[in-house]
Amino acid sequence: MRKAWMFGLLALITSMAFGCKDELQDPDKAIKYTGPLIENKDVTTLYSDSAKLLVKLQAPVQQEFENGDGVFPKGLYVEFYEKPGQMTSTLKANYAKQDRNKDLYLAKGNVVVDNLQKREKLETEELYWDKSKQEIFTDKFVKITTAEEVITGKGLRANQDFSRYSITKVTGTFSLKEE
Repeated sequence: MRKAWMFGLLALITSMAFGCKDELQDPDKAIKYTGPLIENKDVTTLYSDSAKLLVKLQAPVQQEFENGDGVFPKGLYVEFYEKPGQMTSTLKANYAKQDRNKDLYLAKGNVVVDNLQKREKLETEELYWDKSKQEIFTDKFVKITTAEEVITGKGLRANQDFSRYSITKVTGTFSLKEE
């Protein structure tokens, strides 16, 4: 009986020692959360210089990450202003990502830039907007529609209001004028 009691006590102590042991994990090897820290809905961001509105950015959802970058998973709409109250162009896309360190935005999916003054439209699937340099660019297929023609090509560089642009490789020009 005494051996059974000792054996039971030893089994109890052994199970408690192994059951209560917490394994220490290396914090560098632990799985870290990389998702958004903040999610904002119905966002409007204004960029100005000397109290002069330059850019108005709107998005249904903006997610911010630990490194300061942002994602607009449901797209964005941007208005560019030349003079107070005078919108010169717009940019819209189905998705966008912001690299805060480079002041660079990547717009994807049905990207459309409209120059309201010249009535010209740029369409592409991917476009970068360098906010600090105030320019837009892509190496993807582009289609530009003016009042007189449609120009297609691959690659484009333009100022952000799309008033001046150059296409890297023109692949087609189609006249819209009736002759």
